[in-house]
Order: sequence, then structure tokens, then C-alpha cells
Amino acid sequence: MWDRPQLLLWFANLLTALAVLLLFYSLVFLVIHSPLFPVRQVKIDGELSHVTKEQLQYVIKNELKGTFFTLNLDKTRQAFEKLPWVREVNVRRRWPDRLEVNIEEQRAYARWGSIGLLNTHGERFDAASNEALPVLEGPEGTEKLMVEGYRMLKDAMAPLQKAPTHLWLSPRRAWRFQLDNGVIVEVGRDDAIERVRRFAVAYPNSLALIAEKHPFEYVDLRYPNGFAVRLPAYKPEEAGKPGARSAGAKPAAQAASKPAVAKPKPRNASA
Repeated sequence: MWDRPQLLLWFANLLTALAVLLLFYSLVFLVIHSPLFPVRQVKIDGELSHVTKEQLQYVIKNELKGTFFTLNLDKTRQAFEKLPWVREVNVRRRWPDRLEVNIEEQRAYARWGSIGLLNTHGERFDAASNEALPVLEGPEGTEKLMVEGYRMLKDAMAPLQKAPTHLWLSPRRAWRFQLDNGVIVEVGRDDAIERVRRFAVAYPNSLALIAEKHPFEYVDLRYPNGFAVRLPAYKPEEAGKPGARSAGAKPAAQAASKPAVAKPKPRNASA
């Protein structure tokens, strides 16, 4: 080998190249880990109404570790996403010393029973809220379906200006909701939104007239040509009041066993 100059020259060039690469790597390593390149600025973007300044400062102080080059963006994103009311976070570097954090905050749309909140995407999240939100209850995994169903229900009920406050979905996919005046409306499984639309159209000309004299507490829409209405149970203590019998009060058993049936007028039912 030592008597072959060409081979020795090739070997010397190889060692030189390796030394240069090692030197270059060392310089890059020193630059990347050098305290001369700290993250000096953290810019927070996003419409925030629940995430506090103190919460953000805590994450910045305790979770952001490393220099401008070594900071782990994925771990930084996860640290911000652990905060209550944070749905999604995007993090990026901006030369020479700035970190830009864009935060999408959760928008509470409804309560999921008594165990959490639902956002506008039908995703469940845990946070404290004092907002007056509708309550949705259904089988596990139906959160998105119920948010979509509530939107359609709210639109169908818009002509009555009565907001549903509670919506249920049974394991058999039957719908039921409660209005802000306490009335329970049984919708059923088939043609649910169409039934609600017919109810909203017929209400002013039929059910509203019944409600003026006999406020009802339950409506069953599962009839092809009308609605069944359950009147409040008769209270015995009212029997002693003047005019109680003349007002048409009935014993509780009779009132509960014979619900009134309201049929929408033909011109409205066809709408």
C-alpha cells in the first residue's frame, strides 16, 4: 500500500473530506445549540375569549425548551392544546428569533348531557361554562349527528320562535325534544324534520288555540294526519275552587288516558 502513491493520495483525500465534514457538522451543532439563537418573541394569534393571558404565559415559560433551531414544534403545539378551550394549534418559526402560535378556540354549541360540552363541529371537550346552552343526550358516538340534528330542528322551529332547550336521541334513533316553555315533543324515527315542519306550520292554527284554554305538556307527532296532545293531570286541590267544575276539569285518570288530538287544517297541512 505504501508503495502505491495513487492509493495513498486517494486515502489522504478521503481523510481530508471526512475531517471537513466532521468540522462542518461540529460547527452546525454548535450554532444550533448556541445560546446566541434563543426564542425572544412568541406571537399569539387567534380570537380568544376563554383562554387567559396567564395560561399562555405559563405554557411559554414552562413548556418552551430549546433554542430557535432546537425547539420541538410538535411538543410545543401539544402543550398549548392541553389548555382548556383550545381546539387546535399551529406553530411555526419566524427568523431570526420569533415563534408564531395560531390558536383556534373551542366554540361551545351545546352541552353533552352533564359530562361535557360539544363544539360547532360536534366534537366533545371538557371545560367549564356558564352559558345558557341546549342539552343534547344520545348514545355514545352520536355527538356529531345530534349537533347536525339540532341545527335542522332549530331551523324547522324558527317560524314559532320557540327554541328547543333539550334534545334526546334514543338507541333506536328516535328523536324527542323539549321547548323553552317545558313542552315535550315526541318526534319518532321516520321523517323527523318533516314532522317538525308540519308541527310548526299547524301550531298557530290548532295547538295554539288549545293551549290558550288548556296548556298542554306533551305533543306526539307520530301520527300521519295529526298530533296527540296530553293535557296536564287534574289536581284534586283545584276541585274546591269556584268554577273548577264549570271550567271542565276532569279527574286525573280520565284526562291522562284520553289525550286531545289536534289535526292541522288542510291548507296548512299541505304546506
